[in-house]
Amino acid sequence: MPSPKPSPHGTPDSPAPRRLFTLLAGACGFFLLLDLVFRLTGFDKHPYLKWEQWPGFYGIAAFVACLLLVTVSRFLVRPLVKRDEDYYEKSSPDAGGKPDA
Repeated sequence: MPSPKPSPHGTPDSPAPRRLFTLLAGACGFFLLLDLVFRLTGFDKHPYLKWEQWPGFYGIAAFVACLLLVTVSRFLVRPLVKRDEDYYEKSSPDAGGKPDA
């Protein structure tokens, strides 16, 4: 039996997600390397605070901010918007377990 043809829409069977991840990881590595070169050559980035000079500071700060956003939304927002499993099809006890229509 032939294997199914991968979809061009980025399904897990296609190589598109791996290619995108490789592209993004390469871009991050390039900018980190560029930041290290700036640091080693003495390029002044005109930082306001001392830790803004650290190589990779903005990447690490963005990653921490993303983790914080996901954590806050998971533990604070999710309980506010979460609904019961049968929210749209509530069954009445006298209907024999069938959903109300």
